[in-house]
Amino acid sequence: MIREILIGKLHRVMVTDVKPEYPGSLTVDIDWLERAGILPYEKVQVLNCNNGYRLETYAIVGERGKGELIVNGAAARHALPGDLVIVCAFGQFALEEAKLHKPKVVLFDERNRVVGMH
Repeated sequence: MIREILIGKLHRVMVTDVKPEYPGSLTVDIDWLERAGILPYEKVQVLNCNNGYRLETYAIVGERGKGELIVNGAAARHALPGDLVIVCAFGQFALEEAKLHKPKVVLFDERNRVVGMH
């Protein structure tokens, strides 16, 4: 049996910009992607804590250390700078592997600084 399990999550990170003219995706500081175990171009879910909207897109690499999370393309219509979002990536695991898997959860403060990990 195959199970879909959380790989990594950016928990309550703030949107720093929206770019509707950009052709899609979610730009994320590469430091954050690496900490969460999310790969460039991996499918992610973006859960907006401010308006309840949930969407799927893919992560693209943002500049290291810049602390940016930019919602691009059509998805930009569903977020505003300052919104808190949760970014999740999932993977498929065999049942026994899934039982042993521990996701990487990155926690943020109100200034988009990493303050911890689960």
